[in-house]
Amino acid sequence: MSLSAKMRKPVEPAGSARWEIASFWDGRPLPAGERATVRAGFVDGAFRVEVDAPYGGDPAPSTPPGPTPRLWEHEVVELFVLGEADQYTEIELGPHGHHLVLRLAGRRQIVAEGLPLRYESRVADGRFYGMAWLDLGLLPPGPHRANACAIRGVGDARRYMSAWPMPGEGPDFHRLERFEPVDFGLGEEP
Repeated sequence: MSLSAKMRKPVEPAGSARWEIASFWDGRPLPAGERATVRAGFVDGAFRVEVDAPYGGDPAPSTPPGPTPRLWEHEVVELFVLGEADQYTEIELGPHGHHLVLRLAGRRQIVAEGLPLRYESRVADGRFYGMAWLDLGLLPPGPHRANACAIRGVGDARRYMSAWPMPGEGPDFHRLERFEPVDFGLGEEP
């Protein structure tokens, strides 16, 4: 089944969550045409993440599609899933097939990088669509809190956006205290 056909069947409501990235990082609202949607949930024994986002046309990373270090320096949509003891998984998805999965233990403390992910993406009609499947064992034990974010633009046009505002001196998507509770229907552990 093609990605476009899969995108027509969103994650089922039971055990899933949806975030609308409708504001800049500091809470200022985004125009409707600049908003992105992230859905995540458990489908067929995996954690599935779907992205529907405006395509900014930023240059793609110089590496082939696949795991890409420092993907946050490019156009990207990110989902952060926080569990107990400040353990969290960061899933980064780009419009050109690049992705990055990080495990962290404490704010910005990377313990594993470039973790396996199956990912498909496409760009059409000024938007990018992505669908990723992640092994459940790569998520931290719950209860969970989460946030979805997006970055696009180059130079002075660089924009940082977030589903839940992250106010402060500048954009920082690792403000764990600002993540909101989410129930994926797993109980305490994946």
